[in-house]
Amino acid sequence: MPLHIRKLCVGAVSVEDLKEWQDERLAQRGSIGHVTRMWPKRQDEVLDGGSLYWIIKGVMRVRQRIVGFEEWPSDDPEEKPKCRLVLEPELVLTEPWPHRPFQGWRYLKPEEAPPDLGERDGNGDMPPALAAELRAIGAW
Repeated sequence: MPLHIRKLCVGAVSVEDLKEWQDERLAQRGSIGHVTRMWPKRQDEVLDGGSLYWIIKGVMRVRQRIVGFEEWPSDDPEEKPKCRLVLEPELVLTEPWPHRPFQGWRYLKPEEAPPDLGERDGNGDMPPALAAELRAIGAW
């Protein structure tokens, strides 16, 4: 069973904003990734189909499949190398789930992850902000 990772998407104000930023990086580097200071200790579980779930403006909104990990040089030669999560370019919209801020990243169990948008009947037409608000108050 895959293990996922959740992370705040700092700087992006929307999924479209994240997509534009990543498209630029894909054109420059040939791959999409996210660099973090801490290496996941449970890499094998994450690589077994896990995704990075992005939290944008306090709402978990989109995910990307994690396809690998690689060393990324630190700016300080005294520091150990950082970890780059290598991501598939495809962004998969999820049901919007509100989320409180935190530092770094956290593991996300499959049963705690939001379903992809449209997996449940009737979700496709609701504006994401409204769906997140209804979920926050327990009405959905």
